[in-house]
Amino acid sequence: MVLQLEITGLLLIALSCLHVIFPKRFKWKDELPVLSLINRQIFYVHTFFIALMLLLLGALCISSAEEIINTPLGHRLAFGLFVFWSVRLVVQFFVYSNKLWKGKKLETTIHVIFSLLWAYFSVIFFIIWTY
Repeated sequence: MVLQLEITGLLLIALSCLHVIFPKRFKWKDELPVLSLINRQIFYVHTFFIALMLLLLGALCISSAEEIINTPLGHRLAFGLFVFWSVRLVVQFFVYSNKLWKGKKLETTIHVIFSLLWAYFSVIFFIIWTY
């Protein structure tokens, strides 16, 4: 289980780093100027802090895998992360419109990959919580 948690940590760090390409990939330079200054700044700030939390959580999973797996505090943390990633998995299917990916090869592939990633995170943290 330690290895799985360390893999989870590496995946979380990779996911954090992926945020660097978001502005170009999603054409934020063209699309965000129509927002008010406060909404545009909230958008950028929240994106930064999501990426930072993913990075820190990944580092925690790698550096403290034993403690997360073997302590009551670690189990409570795992429960919270199980809930978080499970809700994220539900959002993948019931909040994002399938018009964004259905019938588009690249977008469908990305949708499937991230669905599997959210499911993987959910399962890993569920197993740790119930360990």
